[in-house]
Amino acid sequence: MQLTAEAGRRTGIRDTDGMAVASFVLGLLGLLVLNVFLGPTAIVLASVALWRGTARRGRALLGLGLGVADLVVLVAFMQADGTISWSF
Repeated sequence: MQLTAEAGRRTGIRDTDGMAVASFVLGLLGLLVLNVFLGPTAIVLASVALWRGTARRGRALLGLGLGVADLVVLVAFMQADGTISWSF
């Protein structure tokens, strides 16, 4: 029975590490495209990964920061041109 619990724990750790990496990648992509969707998604994934105790804490924190930066960029461009979307 302990073997099954150990396997489940390793899978859970790998899942949280994957969430940390995904939040970083989505936050980075969100600076360029679809920041209205990718920013909040990066924030949620990073928060869940940190809450579950990921081994990649730095990557999750970067994802969280990039997700917030996505929303800040979105608000700045919304103020500049008065629309929800922005383009170069």
